[in-house]
Amino acid sequence: MKILKFKTNINCSGCVAGVTPFLNRVEGIKWSVDIQNPDKILTVETDETDGEQIEKAVQKAGYKIEKI
Repeated sequence: MKILKFKTNINCSGCVAGVTPFLNRVEGIKWSVDIQNPDKILTVETDETDGEQIEKAVQKAGYKIEKI
């Protein structure tokens, strides 16, 4: 299992709710967003996908994302 981390602009529970359906469509991941962190860190655990699929899902939801 690899852990990927991304800096985002997902900054509230409403934003998390907005991105949830997009991230839930990505197969084989577990994810969470730390909205208390100033960088709004999205952490993804995966065996199957690279960061590109996750970045595309978040961008489709209308949010910015940057791998760290």
